[in-house]
Amino acid sequence: MTWQKTAEKLKRAYKRSILRDEFLLAHKAWKKAKGDNTLRLDYPLNQSSVVFDVGGYHGDFAAQIQDKFGCKVFIFEPSQAFFTRCQDRFADNTMVHIFPYGLADTTQDVLLSNDDDGSSVFLEQGEGSEKISLHDVTDVLEELSVNTIDLMKINIEGGEFPLLQKLIESGWISRIRHCQIQFHNFVPNAWAMRQTIRAELAKTHDENWNYPFIWESWSLRDSLSDE
Repeated sequence: MTWQKTAEKLKRAYKRSILRDEFLLAHKAWKKAKGDNTLRLDYPLNQSSVVFDVGGYHGDFAAQIQDKFGCKVFIFEPSQAFFTRCQDRFADNTMVHIFPYGLADTTQDVLLSNDDDGSSVFLEQGEGSEKISLHDVTDVLEELSVNTIDLMKINIEGGEFPLLQKLIESGWISRIRHCQIQFHNFVPNAWAMRQTIRAELAKTHDENWNYPFIWESWSLRDSLSDE
């Protein structure tokens, strides 16, 4: 083995161990801060606010944020089982609207792996995989006649990368006051793509807090939110 190959192998091993440690440290810090019940619900919202819950799962976040602020919540959940569960959960709540598709950069039908809250279109598809629909986010925003989103929570198991890129390229990102994002590191080039998106977000938003690949939050700068 040449010294170049040895150096490259050591470099890859170093990156794996260091980056993995960063994730574990972030996870430990998040648990200590009890972030799910504190940071994730700490936004300046009210009854007039519009919240997008992208990746609704069982509707836990939607329930918490709606109970706290009385705001209008749009849930996007492409898994039929999770969609039905949300429908049943919010059947008597007229402030919560649920849609049986996901948001993405393009409209398409794809296969979703069957991994409970880790179900993803980016993981190997096996027994129990489900065909789901994804809709172009800009088309959905136009159809719903939404002009501004007060909070967009995104947890879509790898789909956050193309979705955020579309929001940035379309200019729609500057009409979202607060972004709460969970990036996922199992996607190829996830670390580099996350850094690229964060650099783009920093042009319009300020980072509130950041636990890498756990959760992070960004808020639109005051100078842009007043435009």
